[in-house]
Amino acid sequence: MTSKERVYAALRRQKPDRVPIFMWFHPITAERLAAELDLPKNLLGVALGDDVRQAWVGNNHAMEGIVHERDGEGHSDDWGIDWVKQGPFNQIAKSPLENAPKEELKNYKFPFSKIDQLLENMNAILPLQDEYFIGCDISPCLFELMCRLRGMEEAIMDLADIDNSVEKIYDEATRFAVELGEAACQRFPMDWFWTGDDVGGQFDLIMNPKIWRQFMKPRLMKIFDVGKKHNLYVAYHACGAIREIIPDLIEMGMDVLNPIQANCPGMDPIELKREFGKYISFMGGVDTVELLPRATAETIFRETKNLIEKMTEDGGGYILSASHTVPPETPLENIFAMYEAAGLSKEEIFDRANDLRKGENQGNSRTEN
Repeated sequence: MTSKERVYAALRRQKPDRVPIFMWFHPITAERLAAELDLPKNLLGVALGDDVRQAWVGNNHAMEGIVHERDGEGHSDDWGIDWVKQGPFNQIAKSPLENAPKEELKNYKFPFSKIDQLLENMNAILPLQDEYFIGCDISPCLFELMCRLRGMEEAIMDLADIDNSVEKIYDEATRFAVELGEAACQRFPMDWFWTGDDVGGQFDLIMNPKIWRQFMKPRLMKIFDVGKKHNLYVAYHACGAIREIIPDLIEMGMDVLNPIQANCPGMDPIELKREFGKYISFMGGVDTVELLPRATAETIFRETKNLIEKMTEDGGGYILSASHTVPPETPLENIFAMYEAAGLSKEEIFDRANDLRKGENQGNSRTEN
């Protein structure tokens, strides 16, 4: 099977040749793996059998897609957010609406004029569309984006006292996500439409579920509707404990839920599969807090194997992924054990890496000649 065929089979509850994989690594973990396989980081996903290729076209590109070499370097994005590299990640140095009076929120301008420029990020993955399952990530969409524009404390306070200014900026955030998503769906041959909005804490939703249902749900549904209109699978990312709103997300048309933070209350992936598996597919669930960094390779193989078997009892409906980025303290043998449980042995991964190196060397020789 090609990667595209494998993911489609899983989402259609048809048994693929192996479980599809879409893994995210902490930058330091990626560097360690790339060094172990003697590959550049951009080829890591190929060697590790990742089946999805996805591009950020929303604000996540500003956070994760722009890479600086040294701490202290930074950039300003199209939303007016200032970022600075601190350790392996870009962190927010200044939010444009932090400490702004609420009445100023209605005057904030989203970067509608930059949509064409933002969509250029898709160009890197378009040549892979025949082989791989292609995604477009427009997240963060609503509350998480507001936390970046406003600061989390003020974003939460805004929801405690919703007035015309708060409604106006959320309506504009919705309109921007819809226009960005609509443009992407019209221009590119995609397989799923990736949305996201972190609204879960470690123990419960960040906001009152009633506020989420009254205020966030109808706006997020307009964004989901873009993908549904174009007959795409709609994927939704929200970290943390979001069990209470999963039925709402299903009602809204969500097809794939990620990342399933298994260490949060109500987020045991096997229990969620039993309760909701006939309605949606899942991506994630391999614990990155205790299991991957702390357990033995043998335990990780056994636990991951059990997770895959339980999550695919109906033939599919699952994409293997960690519940967060795989942390840097994770022993490499533990990572290889996880892949072994998915049907990709360490030997096969090293063979893939060797083939990739040969291909690169041949390409370099042709260039030099």
